[in-house]
Amino acid sequence: MNYIGSKHKLSEFIKQSVFSVAGNDLSDKIFCDLFAGTGIVSRYFKTEVKQIISNDIEYYGYVLNRNYIENHHTFEYNHLLQELNKLEGTAGFVFEEYSENGKSQRLYFSEKNGKKIDAVRQRIEVWKKDISITDDQYYFLLASLLESADKVANTASVYGAFLKHIKGTAQKEMIVEPALFIVNDNAHKVFNTDSNELIKNIAGDILYLDPPYNGRQYGANYHLLNTIAKYDDFAPKGKTGLRQYIKSNYCSRNSVKITFDDLIKNARFNFIFLSYNNEGLMSVPEIKSIMSKYGNYDLFTTDYQRFKADKEESRNHKANSTTEYLHILEKR
Repeated sequence: MNYIGSKHKLSEFIKQSVFSVAGNDLSDKIFCDLFAGTGIVSRYFKTEVKQIISNDIEYYGYVLNRNYIENHHTFEYNHLLQELNKLEGTAGFVFEEYSENGKSQRLYFSEKNGKKIDAVRQRIEVWKKDISITDDQYYFLLASLLESADKVANTASVYGAFLKHIKGTAQKEMIVEPALFIVNDNAHKVFNTDSNELIKNIAGDILYLDPPYNGRQYGANYHLLNTIAKYDDFAPKGKTGLRQYIKSNYCSRNSVKITFDDLIKNARFNFIFLSYNNEGLMSVPEIKSIMSKYGNYDLFTTDYQRFKADKEESRNHKANSTTEYLHILEKR
């Protein structure tokens, strides 16, 4: 999934940094990914630790992590995907509000793919209500649908806007492909709540933080993934069909430092790692000042290629790389 803030390219840097500070053997450790997003970092550590605690306030993030992290036993799914992929499309909510030739004329999907998303999403819900599938299978299928729909979305990257014409990749027929997860013996926990509230009720060894670092609100940028995941009844707003979304204090210069300080103060973890880059609302000295109040502070850095929504955006940016800071706290 093409995701703003994804730590896929930085996962090895983060992993090796954690090893260098917390030790190479993490098999008895509890690792918390508090702003998990699509769960890339949690997935990297899933087989390394005793337990993952994963959280994201966006429901699509919860769905992805409920599959990739909490699912850890094998189950049958091939017959389910085969049935979903054989479905004929139906003119449902996604088609009417977010697809080509729908009543609202929002070109997030081709007509065929919009109808197919509706048909697949409706069938998954019928199976859940009929208890034809387990909870594990339900979230596996939802995660598979989200990722498959994202591959044929008619956007530059995020869902803050759609393209004026259906691009080539968005014209391809959507095939629901499996969102495969890592099987292991350990049970994990996944939450869908406010991080500053959850931190008061959990404890562990390693806390990894990857909060929003600028003014972009993830609930707005990925609203359509929430809509497909929830498949609820609401009135889409404006040209892009926004749904009501939670605005993060981490996206506001006026509130971010107070909110971050509160989080670190309440964290009951031995080691805290904060990913933040040089374009964030908080400066390195500000972060150091806050974290140093609660223990021994250190800082690792690396350069990497920045996120680019499309080729045009890449040409317009002044720099194609950015610096990622990994702030480290051994809490007293």
